[in-house]
Amino acid sequence: MTLQKILAALVGDDDAATLLRTLAVDPRLTGDGAVSRAHLAQALSMVLFGDLLKRVSSGRAYVEQTLADGGRVVFDHGALRTVAWPSNGTLPSGRAAIARVLEAFGYRQSAVYPLERLKMTGYSYTQSDFSESIAQYFVSEFHPERFSPDFQATVSRVVSRSIDPLPAALATRLEAVKDGAEVSLAEATVLVRAAVACFARHHPEPSLGDYERLKSESAEMAWIATEGNAFNHATDRVADVFATAQRERLAGRALKEQVEVSATGRVKQTALIADKVQRGFVGADGKRIEMLVPGSFYEFITRERLPNSERLDLAFDAGNATGIFKVTSATP
Repeated sequence: MTLQKILAALVGDDDAATLLRTLAVDPRLTGDGAVSRAHLAQALSMVLFGDLLKRVSSGRAYVEQTLADGGRVVFDHGALRTVAWPSNGTLPSGRAAIARVLEAFGYRQSAVYPLERLKMTGYSYTQSDFSESIAQYFVSEFHPERFSPDFQATVSRVVSRSIDPLPAALATRLEAVKDGAEVSLAEATVLVRAAVACFARHHPEPSLGDYERLKSESAEMAWIATEGNAFNHATDRVADVFATAQRERLAGRALKEQVEVSATGRVKQTALIADKVQRGFVGADGKRIEMLVPGSFYEFITRERLPNSERLDLAFDAGNATGIFKVTSATP
């Protein structure tokens, strides 16, 4: 099938088969035929999901148990963090670095969520053709201008040499795809691979002093300093998030203390505590050192139907998001 061919070209036959066995895919995307923007969007989300599991052992253990129990993962949304701050590098500021890819693959910005306590803003992106069955994206922008001048100078040092991973020719081609240009199977592989490359850290390893300075005012910006625009988390849409949370506790996995419930009561979320990862820093003596810092994590969400409707409530909630962000702090 078309989707399988794209995935196999990106990650190999074995990993493609594993992803197709792990993730629920809309049946309309499992046949042969021309490449659509929905195929591109689905392939991107699946490759990013697989990459996150390689970095998040707790999430991998959960998924393995889900498969062993005969289930599949319904990939609800992925999230990442960006910095709305100019640099001397080539990477577009803030969410623009990611939006250009998502929009080419049929996504539209569906809502804006002020995250005032974190001095951030969240933007949700929903795939226009398969809004309920292809994963959404929650793209956060961090606002350094809301912090101290010294903090702002530190942010500038960290991100000033950010490099755009997307070659100009591919950026132009994505614009054409966004406008409806047809895509061959071979080109689909090139475009999705280029899109995946955008979900990474694009600046050099920070100095340990700069990292500690950022962490003193914002755990979120400190996380960006080491992880950049990497997938922050992937979220499984489950039938009962409270029951899932209880099973995870019994399995011995570290979990957020409480389930976050949206103002509407229709969206409920919780998450595993972020895995620790080994990251490099430049020490005061100029030598490279490594230390454990918070990495990415795995999340669970339950969505109810909208009132008097068969459609799922695909909204997010600023309060929920703010609570979930705590799982990547040094002391959640």
